[in-house]
Amino acid sequence: MQAIFKNGGKQYKAQVGDILLLDKLSLEPKSKLEICEVLAILDDSLENQIEIGSPFVANAKVELEVINEGRSKKVIIFKKRRRKDSKTKRGFRRDFTRVKVTNIIK
Repeated sequence: MQAIFKNGGKQYKAQVGDILLLDKLSLEPKSKLEICEVLAILDDSLENQIEIGSPFVANAKVELEVINEGRSKKVIIFKKRRRKDSKTKRGFRRDFTRVKVTNIIK
């Protein structure tokens, strides 16, 4: 069974056992998280039956377990304007929460 859910303005496709990187959620490791904003469910056992919500699937939930929090590798943004003696260098590191999908409830 697979589910497409929404969290923090982004959509994620997941199945049980997947490990995802969500935007930072201030939660402790090993804590449980339940997301009710499920946009679609693909049920493999029923010949690939797809249930699409409008906007969300009724009574559907995705249960997650927080593994840890972290930061991604630094991305360097470098802009140079030729012949102008002008340049800027910026770095960006995304804060994330690593979660594991434990259950999808239809």
